[in-house]
Amino acid sequence: MANSFEIKSAQLPLVSLVLKSADLEQVTAEVLAQFGTDSDSADFFDHDGLVIDLSRVDITLTVDALDSLLRTLTSCRLKPLAFRSNRAANASLALAAGLVEASSESLAVKPVAKPPVDPVVEVAKPVVREVPGPATMVIDRPLRSGQKVYARGADLVVLAMVNPGAEVAADGHIHVYAPLRGKAMAGASGNTEARIFSLCLEPELVSIAGVYRTSEKPLPADVQGKPAQVHLSRDGQDRLLFEALNP
Repeated sequence: MANSFEIKSAQLPLVSLVLKSADLEQVTAEVLAQFGTDSDSADFFDHDGLVIDLSRVDITLTVDALDSLLRTLTSCRLKPLAFRSNRAANASLALAAGLVEASSESLAVKPVAKPPVDPVVEVAKPVVREVPGPATMVIDRPLRSGQKVYARGADLVVLAMVNPGAEVAADGHIHVYAPLRGKAMAGASGNTEARIFSLCLEPELVSIAGVYRTSEKPLPADVQGKPAQVHLSRDGQDRLLFEALNP
């Protein structure tokens, strides 16, 4: 099921909301359904800085529409800081609302110009930097209904059952070496390459980079209750694919 928006990683520590629909009422409703105070992921974000990316849609904002979107994002524990748009009218409204313009290359917020200062000459010193390996969170206990685990900026490995009503999320991959019967959300910050693996796939919900599927639509027989993986299609259609893990 394709959303009208997409959450992606921007330049750290920002994330970006990429609009894929010009219907702001639909976008607002779907954001609230997924991350609002009454949703199962109400504490998913921790007041993360956000870039609003309007560059993919043909839309002209109004003051009321932008104000409603900003209130919605704030209620979801997000902090709108910047915007990206190809339209001057949208830029004017966003700037008036206190947002700053993001660069087109990397969604990095453009720095505010500073007055020149006298140059200071320093002797360069060699710097040795340690490059950290990929982060991984490991959970070795069963997760009961109501429990939530989020591996921010990391993969998540669960060595015990994820029971119905429990929720696991990660910015990277999710590995469950036991039955997965609750909710699993991989690529939570927009990583479309993330995957979900389980030795017994029976989820209430699976999601990768915001594309989700619930148990209301039964899984194929060759993966239901069996070792399987979930990943996104590579055809640009934002489809979840389910594949059996054969020994």
